[in-house]
Amino acid sequence: MPKFVTIGYGDQAGYDSTAAEVRDAAHAHDARLLEDGAVMGIAGRPVQVRRPDGGDVTSQSGSFLSSTLPVAGFAVIEAATLEEAVELVSHTPCAVGHGVVEVWPLQETP
Repeated sequence: MPKFVTIGYGDQAGYDSTAAEVRDAAHAHDARLLEDGAVMGIAGRPVQVRRPDGGDVTSQSGSFLSSTLPVAGFAVIEAATLEEAVELVSHTPCAVGHGVVEVWPLQETP
């Protein structure tokens, strides 16, 4: 089955402004996704890694991409289609808590 990488963005203010019953339903939905085999995690502090032309490795703290909302977490989910993946993530805490979730189709390498 196709896999999708999801990136959830959201902040505490948006989460707190969401009705408790909506948040609870979103967390229950995430629990079902986990039971179905999704891999989920809360975002830690990113590190940028570079090794131009195979030379010296450099790294620095901080994200390469920027957003008005902080990255809240990541998941790898399975869905038959992109549309199904969108439907699945539309019920997650970031999506309902005034954040946003990106869905990236994952083309696995052999």
